[in-house]
Amino acid sequence: MTSAAAARAPRSRATLVLVALLALAGIVGFARLGVWQVERLFWKRALIERVEARIHAAPVAAPGPAVWPEIAEAEYTRVALTGRFLHDREALVQAVTERGAGSWVLTPLVTEAGFTVLVNRGFVPPERRERASRAQALPEGIVTVTGLLRLTEPEGGFLRTNAPAEDRWHSRDVAAIAAARGLSPVAPYFVDADATPNPGRFPVGGLTVVRFSDNHLVYVATWFALAVMLAGALGFVLRHESRLRRVREQAD
Repeated sequence: MTSAAAARAPRSRATLVLVALLALAGIVGFARLGVWQVERLFWKRALIERVEARIHAAPVAAPGPAVWPEIAEAEYTRVALTGRFLHDREALVQAVTERGAGSWVLTPLVTEAGFTVLVNRGFVPPERRERASRAQALPEGIVTVTGLLRLTEPEGGFLRTNAPAEDRWHSRDVAAIAAARGLSPVAPYFVDADATPNPGRFPVGGLTVVRFSDNHLVYVATWFALAVMLAGALGFVLRHESRLRRVREQAD
């Protein structure tokens, strides 16, 4: 046998079986990831449709304690609530909006039903953080607020933890703010007030950003493409090894 023939000696059957098994495992894994992303794609599209319907629907009463355990299902529902603001217990939460950097004004509202809801009345720039600078927009007595129900944002923002003892808030953490302000019972959600203007222009409501990333179609194509490529590579290897085996048999 020549050295060229020896250099082209086929791999052992055991090695080919191991390679084939590993490749098949990879193909199945990539295919399953592709199927999962297809399921996620339909789930995300359905979620977007539900949210779009909710934010444009007529407002419903803010959910009371009976439905709080399932409140996650109601996110972005348009709600209305009537009660009294506790302006002296408001919390300012760091905000970055289309209007620049500033704060969200979260004010407790004691509803006529007896429970309290944190209302995100809107955005204020740094020069409007002090309540005295927006005294016109501190209504007394009974008010009605309409907005979107939002889920609590526990602990803090990216790389920034809320510091209740220092009254420094980077996220709208309902439970932590309620505890810091001595509020009870408090709904486990907050409400983003709509764009109804406040006297004196601040806070500015209606700045809720409703946006969902929808890259699942790209992921579907990626995972299935990897499965097809791996299947093609396996087929190439097996055909190549088969040719080498025939050449060796003929040389022998």
